[in-house]
Amino acid sequence: MASYFKYHVFFCCNQRPKGETCCNNHAATEAQTYAKDRIAALNLKGKGMVRINKAGCLDRCDDGPVLVVYPEGTWYTYVDTEDVEEIIQEHLINGRIVERLVLT
Repeated sequence: MASYFKYHVFFCCNQRPKGETCCNNHAATEAQTYAKDRIAALNLKGKGMVRINKAGCLDRCDDGPVLVVYPEGTWYTYVDTEDVEEIIQEHLINGRIVERLVLT
């Protein structure tokens, strides 16, 4: 069965109590908003294309910030919106995994 979206991206935007490691301490919500806005601006949003979502804890906080791209299940970390843009351009547009950002 085909997936509704070609790519479904989940950004961990979990916020833990002060002093605890979490993705949102690394501007994850801002990165997710950036990605969502870029996908819309590139006309890649919708059925058969790309969906960008916020997620609660993805249980990889020590690797954070993290996002995961389905259907492949490719896990990424990133530092800033330049890294997110590279994931958009390479993985979501050109279908190439960004090896330097992949979490194992």
